[in-house]
Amino acid sequence: MDDREPYADFYRKNRRPLFGYLLRLTGERQLAWDLTQESFTRYLAQYGSACTSGSLLYAIARNAALDVFRRRGRMQAAGPRPEAAPESPEQQVIHKQACQRVLSALEELDAGDRELLALVVVKELSYREIGLRLGISPGAVKVRVHRARLALKKILGGVRDEGLSCQRVHR
Repeated sequence: MDDREPYADFYRKNRRPLFGYLLRLTGERQLAWDLTQESFTRYLAQYGSACTSGSLLYAIARNAALDVFRRRGRMQAAGPRPEAAPESPEQQVIHKQACQRVLSALEELDAGDRELLALVVVKELSYREIGLRLGISPGAVKVRVHRARLALKKILGGVRDEGLSCQRVHR
């Protein structure tokens, strides 16, 4: 068995969820793709192909995004909104518009709430793991998630935050 196979499986399993996390965190489609690739590259260079820790990958991705935000001189997403495909089927357009609306609303949240919701949406991380990553208790994670969701719902005008679970975001 090739020693790169576990890493290839790890990459296939994690690339879309990681991209979704970074898209929600940054609000920029191209930046999220660049950071996804950068994260996997840093991960492979630092830990090799035998290590397959999703938690470690997300920590690397978060740090890569923070590096970009620091270079920009602020801790919030900036830049163009993701664009909808011009000639896509009706359902795809509706889905993309909903995702864009949620991404825009996420940008109105403070950076901490935006990151917290992005981590929760990934669904691979428990509240305990998120708490460890952020240095807070699982109970505090639950409370902050609830408050962030209420704030997001208010920004969206009381609309359900189903768009937050957008997983089929196309490049």
